Amino acid sequence: MQLTAFTDLALRIVMRLAVLDQDDRSTTRALAGQLHVRPAHAAKVVTALQKLGLVETQRGRTGGLRLAAGAQEISVGFVVRELEGAGEVVECDGTDPCPLRGGCRLRSALRRAQEAFFAALDPLTIADVTAAPTRRLLLSLTTGPPD
Repeated sequence: MQLTAFTDLALRIVMRLAVLDQDDRSTTRALAGQLHVRPAHAAKVVTALQKLGLVETQRGRTGGLRLAAGAQEISVGFVVRELEGAGEVVECDGTDPCPLRGGCRLRSALRRAQEAFFAALDPLTIADVTAAPTRRLLLSLTTGPPD
């Protein structure tokens, strides 16, 4: 299974915010530069993370973004499920339905594989994936390319 670019960026943003000191904040533009993505794309992801209650935003001179209280303990599996949605690995019933869908054993195998994927992510928290040595890497990110 492959994550969408949206979910991948969301996880990276959450991880970057997770290593900030408690009183520090970042900006969408700074995160975009650090993670080498377009600010507009980062803004869309931040909006989704805010709706999930993972990111807090504050306007004004001392404003910015930070990880919401308690978000360090959120399951990575939860974040991925929420952002990826409940869709299947393959689309069997779409506009051009697969002729095998009525009795296909592959579809159920792929569904089990997808659940195994999520099950592997469920025990991991944001705190787990931002521990050393990843923490050091996240703190070393500097603003780079896209604008």
